[in-house]
Amino acid sequence: MPIEYVNFGELQVTRKIAQALADMGFEEPTPIQVRAVPLLYEGKDVIGQAQTGTGKTAAFGIPIVEMVNLKGGIQALVVTPTRELAIQVAEEISRIGRHRRVRTLPIYGGQSIDRQIRVLKQGVHVVIGTPGRLLDHLRRRTLILDRVKMVVLDEADEMLDMGFIEDIEAILRSTPEERQTLLFSATMPREIMDLSNRYLNNPEYITVSKESITVPLIDQVYYETRERTKVETMTRLLDFLDITKAIVFCRTKRGVDDLVERLEARAYPVAGLHGDLSQYQRNQVMRRFKNNQVDVLVATDVAARGLDIENVSHVINYDLPQDVEFYVHRIGRTGRAGKSGTAVTLITPREYAQLKLIERMTRTRIRRESLPEPADIAERQKEGLKERLRMIIEEGKLGYYRNMVNPLLDDYDPVDIAAAALKMAYGPEEEQQPVSRPDDNSYENTGAKPGMVRLFMSVGRSENIRPPELIRIICDEAGIPANLIGDIRIYDKFTFVEVPEEWASCVIGYLHRQALVKGRKISVEPARGR
Repeated sequence: MPIEYVNFGELQVTRKIAQALADMGFEEPTPIQVRAVPLLYEGKDVIGQAQTGTGKTAAFGIPIVEMVNLKGGIQALVVTPTRELAIQVAEEISRIGRHRRVRTLPIYGGQSIDRQIRVLKQGVHVVIGTPGRLLDHLRRRTLILDRVKMVVLDEADEMLDMGFIEDIEAILRSTPEERQTLLFSATMPREIMDLSNRYLNNPEYITVSKESITVPLIDQVYYETRERTKVETMTRLLDFLDITKAIVFCRTKRGVDDLVERLEARAYPVAGLHGDLSQYQRNQVMRRFKNNQVDVLVATDVAARGLDIENVSHVINYDLPQDVEFYVHRIGRTGRAGKSGTAVTLITPREYAQLKLIERMTRTRIRRESLPEPADIAERQKEGLKERLRMIIEEGKLGYYRNMVNPLLDDYDPVDIAAAALKMAYGPEEEQQPVSRPDDNSYENTGAKPGMVRLFMSVGRSENIRPPELIRIICDEAGIPANLIGDIRIYDKFTFVEVPEEWASCVIGYLHRQALVKGRKISVEPARGR
């Protein structure tokens, strides 16, 4: 039976891969996928200069899944610098290969090696691992790579910085010489080029360049949230922000439908736009949005392409895009024709690294804002009501209503009459109940002052770290003002640092993934019981 191919944007993929990509919410390939996938289909070695956030995992994940023979044992090996990246890559390749039943296994230190050996014996098709643990398995002969057809070196410059180059060479020597080899790196230092010259065969070079923000009037802010409280966060912002028109971006068509349904249930005037709508439905949605029948348009990136809408005051990234360029395209839909605009992004803790990458690529700082409290929202709504009353008074044409009010003036205070009219129009005032914060941002606060969180950092005196240098790193990476950092206690192998509770998740999210201290990655976490 011949294999059936379908279009995924500019690429041709098998129907099962296309279905998996649709399930993941990918509506079109990113630039690096467009350039890399055809070369990999042709069996060529590739060097890609690209960072996290460009869609590079799918760029090699799609060809890996396409070429796997389900009866052939381990046929692809991906080497990553950290266990976090190994898990992330394994999950994405597993999702791409779900309809083909491709089995993946992440291998890294800190996890039971016996469990890894058991899974390897059961049979896997793709192994994703860190250099140290991969070498451990190779020495034990629990990992056999003689059937490997493709090897991927992901974030090679990070592995160079962490001193893994000799380990990588030992791993490559354990694979067949006729393999296909891919190397991805954000930078191309001499050592990486020397490695590619020794182990890659006439590689094709791909460089993915990034755009810069050129719209100075766009105010960029982000709000912290959790996945389970995203809708509540969204409704708070819709109630608080001074929105004329807003475009809200979701990553998937399913996400658009879900958010529209949940906002409509809360009586917000919204409409959804994605690729499954007919042209008639799309025209109806756009007519309602342009005619101010709805204030909020929820859309995917592809569906919003080509829209030219005036007076969009806010772009809201409900989901972060899979590619940094998409962020630039999204926020460019506000602040047009010399007008100001605001780009709002909702950030969950696992997305801080992506946010930092967006800041670096767009060469701008995205300002952190605190989520408005119910009292702030009530005050904002009160001000909005007063402004609408002023507009009605200034417009005039009140004769009919004056005739109704005049007979009441002999018996009642004019202010009471106006207040009663508002109560009749808007219903009785709801008593403001104190709102308890969800504990999804809470941390065990052992040993810290009230309002502060004590963080554990895996760096200490043995690395010759001093408080001023540590403060500079924290401020540069997380954007926290230096005067907010509290007590610092440096010990031989670790350090305790106090930061305000509202900054804790931000500092952890940035430093744990991004920060290099004395040339090595560090771990940062709440000091639970330490």
